[in-house]
Amino acid sequence: MKEPLRCRPPATGTLQIDTEDMRVMRWDFPPGAETGWHRHGFAYAVVPLQDGEMLVELPGGETLSATLTAGQSYERPPGAEHNVVNSGATAFSFVEIELKSRPG
Repeated sequence: MKEPLRCRPPATGTLQIDTEDMRVMRWDFPPGAETGWHRHGFAYAVVPLQDGEMLVELPGGETLSATLTAGQSYERPPGAEHNVVNSGATAFSFVEIELKSRPG
C-alpha cells in the first residue's frame, strides 16, 4: 500500500515491548496528529490513557468518529487498515498491544 502524502503532524509511537508473543506500543497524539496509513498484521487491543476524540479514516474514503474513554479498552481483528487522527482539541495517548499469536 502506498501511503498518501501526509498533511497532518505525526503521532509519536514508542515501542515498549517486542517479544516473540507480543508488541506493545504507546501512541501519543497532539491535537490534529495522525498515525499515517497502516495495516495491522496481528489482532490487537488498545488501552486509552486519556479521554479523546478520534477520526478513523478507512480505505475507500469512509470515516468513523470514535470517543476514547481512559481505561476503557477495545480490540480489533488482524488485517485492520486505517489512519487514526486526533480530531479533538486536547492531546491523548493510548497503549496498543499486538498479539503475535493471532496473525492475519
